[in-house]
Amino acid sequence: MDILFTIGSFVVALAILIAVHEFGHFWVARRVGVKVLRFSIGFGRPLLRIQRDPDATEYVVALVPLGGYVKMLDEREEEVPAAQAHLAFNRQALWKRSAIVVAGPLFNFLFAIFAYWAIFMSGDSGLRPIVGDVEPQSIAAEAGFQSGDELIRVGDREAGSWETALIAFVGKSLDGRELAVQVRDASGRELTRWIPSDAVRSLAEEPDLLGRLGLSPKRPTLPAVIGELVPGEAAEDSGLKRGDRILSADGRPIEGWQDWVGVVQDHANEALAIEIERDDGERLALSITPRSAQVEGETIGRIGAGVLVPDGLMDDYSVEVRYGPLESLDRAVSKTVEMSVMTLRVVGRMLIGQASVENLSGPITIAETAGRTASYGLESFVKFLAVVSISLGILNLLPVPVLDGGHLLYFFIEWVKGSPLSEEAQMQGQKIGLFLLAALMSLAFYLDLSRLLG
Repeated sequence: MDILFTIGSFVVALAILIAVHEFGHFWVARRVGVKVLRFSIGFGRPLLRIQRDPDATEYVVALVPLGGYVKMLDEREEEVPAAQAHLAFNRQALWKRSAIVVAGPLFNFLFAIFAYWAIFMSGDSGLRPIVGDVEPQSIAAEAGFQSGDELIRVGDREAGSWETALIAFVGKSLDGRELAVQVRDASGRELTRWIPSDAVRSLAEEPDLLGRLGLSPKRPTLPAVIGELVPGEAAEDSGLKRGDRILSADGRPIEGWQDWVGVVQDHANEALAIEIERDDGERLALSITPRSAQVEGETIGRIGAGVLVPDGLMDDYSVEVRYGPLESLDRAVSKTVEMSVMTLRVVGRMLIGQASVENLSGPITIAETAGRTASYGLESFVKFLAVVSISLGILNLLPVPVLDGGHLLYFFIEWVKGSPLSEEAQMQGQKIGLFLLAALMSLAFYLDLSRLLG
């Protein structure tokens, strides 16, 4: 079911973003007088086809959901009746052709602005940027960070949540200058932690920025209280009930739910003597034998029980901000611009070897992220869509033949020299573009498989 949910989330995300991109081409083409023959979401054999009449646009949903296209009337691709020649793409003025091509990426950026605007209007929630553990001898430890520090500002940027703090860290890592991080420590004092320039530059070397820093977000400790029970599993058979608090196992005190999970997983098919406390304060001694299960090639114990999450557990660790329509729009535009510039800078750093290619994500990683964010809720999924939409817009604007940016490059050359490139030159460019795109996709797939296989 998890795999099906992930695949479903991935397909939904692709369908939305491809539809937005291709609709940009379609909408502008229609507005400037170009006839659109087909609007397709996906490639290959059509699964669904809608066409009002033989002369109208054909709308298609195809088998392979890894892209889409808008097919326009074009004399370079097929014979065009003389009566419709003025509707062909290749007959249009240079500015019209350029507008049609740039509209796809532009609509991706507009979608991101709309997504962020909706989030800021409805309430942008996140995790308060409070430091949990600090890795000894790490960048954070050397800078003086301590458990309980709450980040206030990263450089000149407010750190309202871990999300905004991380974005600020990424941006500053690309600057490579000494970084001042303003914090409020556990006692309430406001202090400044300084990260030296060489350490700041090193943050761009790995996608796991917090791991590189040596920080982890502070999260509340879940009490070891039994929630849902799976019928017929070890927890129910042992006599455990919903609301039971695990006090100890084999004489060892249990500090929280994660502690209890670790004990269970380490004792597959081994009896555990546990002490519990019921809702009414009664203490009981029980015996439970976790059953074995295979997870990623490892044998671990499981008892078939979930945790009971107390009401209001996250209240002190979460934050939500909400703005009016105009301020939300201003912030949405600013965030889209910021994310776009940051993505371009990271791509540039990767091209010259100053940032790790591990920042690349292929279809497998994107699918996993789609499933994970969708499981968190609509807000997280919409944020994911906004980020991928920005990446899609930037990717398509790269001056690589076969991409929208490649067509714009051809149009620029045409504008400079006063005539289009020869068909032979365009064909050679297409071959180079396909090679570069195939190499990029191969690298992304390799990185995906490396992450998947550890």
